[in-house]
Amino acid sequence: MSSPKLVIDDQGLLNNFAVEPKMYVDTTVSTGFTKYAEKVNGRFAMIGFVSLLATEFLTRQSLISFLKDALGQGDRLHKFKIIFVE
Repeated sequence: MSSPKLVIDDQGLLNNFAVEPKMYVDTTVSTGFTKYAEKVNGRFAMIGFVSLLATEFLTRQSLISFLKDALGQGDRLHKFKIIFVE
């Protein structure tokens, strides 16, 4: 009185949850530089790069000058004028 997906118990009630799924253990190692991890990393890098371009386009400032203005540290960064060439 049972099929692979449906089980009728001794009281004649239908029990849909009696058949448990087959369990398996994946023994392959999936850490490190996998194809999936590289795809996700590349997608996040593309999102970050496009966000950087959009920020520079919308504010009409470079990233460094935008951060100086946003953090209010434009006066403290005068030592690094060699690095922050505008």
